[in-house]
Amino acid sequence: MTQARHFFSTPLLIDRLQSPEGIMALREAIMAEKVRDPEGVQISNIGSWHSNTRMIEWGGEAARALVYKAIGMADAGVVNIAKEQGREYGWVPEMWANVSQKGHANQYHTHPGSLWSAVAYLDDGYEGSADPALGGELQLLDPRMPMVRMGSLDLRFKDADGEVQNNEPMIRPQTGLIVMFPSWLQHSVRAFRGTGTRISVAINLVPALRPPKS
Repeated sequence: MTQARHFFSTPLLIDRLQSPEGIMALREAIMAEKVRDPEGVQISNIGSWHSNTRMIEWGGEAARALVYKAIGMADAGVVNIAKEQGREYGWVPEMWANVSQKGHANQYHTHPGSLWSAVAYLDDGYEGSADPALGGELQLLDPRMPMVRMGSLDLRFKDADGEVQNNEPMIRPQTGLIVMFPSWLQHSVRAFRGTGTRISVAINLVPALRPPKS
């Protein structure tokens, strides 16, 4: 009987922010920064406001607490195979905010130079609606694309559950949700159709070799 095994999985880490006060503090810091710098920067964002990447400096204690949580997730998602040889690693974080409204989106992109990337949703903008027509999902692209479809446009591989592999899975944002994935994974944000304001924070974590212990 034919056996199927599946290799080369891509990790996706999901957790939730536990402090409503921390979420509120982050929101207030972001909206204050948006007033201070209304132009922001243009990178992958289409229409939305994208802050500079120095949020750790202007985001206050709540921003540092969010980075600490992200670092905990990152540590739990890796294994240091050189630890016995004395090589220890820490993380150098980079952090910014996004504010999106109706019609805004982010094109497919990666985050070169870092190992983990994360997005935390402070307000999903759906205003309590579960209507899928509101869009705004985080969309992930199979890193093997388009190779997995070059043989046939109609044939699909099965996943570990025997179902058709999803080459562009989507995650619907929720207020308080934090999602982490490898920085090399292409991702985008589908056009947001809600009437609310979406506020999110993005984090890059760059591994840094710590000095040897004396």
